[in-house]
Amino acid sequence: MNIDGPATASAPFAELPRRALPRFPSWWVALGPGIVWMALAQGSGELIWWPYLVAKYGLTFLWLLVPACLLQYPLNVEIGRYTLLTGESIFRGFFRVSPWLGGLLWVLMTLSFLWFGAFASAGGTAMAALTGFPGSFGVRGRTLFWAYSTIAVFFVAMALSNVVYRLIERCMKVVALVTVTGLLWACTQPEVTAALPTFLSALGGPPGPSDRGWDVNDSTKLLTAITFAGLGGFWILLYSYWLQDKGSGMAAYSGRITGLVRGTAEDAADARVGTTGHLIDASAESAAEWPRWRRYLTVDALVGILGNLLTTMMTCLLAYALLYPRGLLPEEYDLAVVQSTFFEVSWGPIGRVLFLLVAAAFLTDTWLATADGVSRMQADLIYTRIPGARRLTQRQWYYVVLVVLTAITCFTMLLDAPGPLILLSAVIGFAGTVIFPPALYVLNYRRLKPALPAWARPHLLEALLLGVSFVVYAILAAAYVWATFF
Repeated sequence: MNIDGPATASAPFAELPRRALPRFPSWWVALGPGIVWMALAQGSGELIWWPYLVAKYGLTFLWLLVPACLLQYPLNVEIGRYTLLTGESIFRGFFRVSPWLGGLLWVLMTLSFLWFGAFASAGGTAMAALTGFPGSFGVRGRTLFWAYSTIAVFFVAMALSNVVYRLIERCMKVVALVTVTGLLWACTQPEVTAALPTFLSALGGPPGPSDRGWDVNDSTKLLTAITFAGLGGFWILLYSYWLQDKGSGMAAYSGRITGLVRGTAEDAADARVGTTGHLIDASAESAAEWPRWRRYLTVDALVGILGNLLTTMMTCLLAYALLYPRGLLPEEYDLAVVQSTFFEVSWGPIGRVLFLLVAAAFLTDTWLATADGVSRMQADLIYTRIPGARRLTQRQWYYVVLVVLTAITCFTMLLDAPGPLILLSAVIGFAGTVIFPPALYVLNYRRLKPALPAWARPHLLEALLLGVSFVVYAILAAAYVWATFF
């Protein structure tokens, strides 16, 4: 059975077996991928680039924040829809659209994630500032020491977990809760609340040019901030893989990546990883369950997007109230250190320590979730697209890729400060962001739609929202090229 070849126009997805849509569990059990999405997004747009732009240019670009976050909603829904209805990863779907498209995105994805070790070194800036250890290493040496240490801890934790996704979800839930709680507390301080009315008024439209002239070198930072005002670039595709391992919708028939410590149930689940997807059938039971799963997809996606918007607004408010008047900018090996002012104003030296701990957590957990997600994508693609790769299981490929990615990221952290490396990854990832909307339209509205029961087919309004995202991302890409090269 060929489970990965592109479907024909006359019988799309004909090779997939049809099964009933599993029953929707409780909301408490089902929610999770959106929270992981939110916590992962905290590692760049929220902590680094939006505060940087506000600290440097005041409220000039703040009006772009809400649209930038909402632009990602149609993409999240379409990515999630495909996995809920087929149990397949979104990358398998892209290969169904065209092997050339899938191959191009595979190459771009690989290049984009070569530098994600920079998030661990960004978190290392916080730990280096917090501890001053090792004292003889200098700022860069201490940063790299803590970056490598956190990578080692996370790598061991992944290998020793029963089911890797459970570790990721639990870790990201804790990080999201601590981050939101800490930022809310910092925003209640008088110096911050005094700036709130002016800040909120700027969300409605451009407040006028900043006193500081535009630096063309910040074009990539602005692009990164808009793209990552959520979870942009190839990170957004990870949502499909989290839904898979969560067992959402038809993905309940798929397996899960397990760690080295596992029981009989985990062995059984792991044995199904890499097997064929399952298409939703037309039974009355499936028809009754689909509205629940569709509402779940909306809510879970909005949890990630709106939660990310809330925390980004709080970091921007803090940057406007505390960094902008002082001319402080988060750059180079001080990416997290400068923002410790956020908590120091609330709690003094104790607040600074708390913020550095939080920053270290949600920057380094970006490495954790990204290492897991990229290993899933690469293992999925290697296992299904390379002849002869099935001599190893998809789980085995996952750990092979994880080891290779860890080695690569440990090396690329030596090449530059974390900021430039993150920007380089963002520019490559933005190329994929422009491609995703038309690719998702062809996949879900041209290939998949004819194979679905009428009640499970997407609506025209959802296609229009996807089109809006494409137009805006295309305009942003053109503006970036113009500002950078002309």
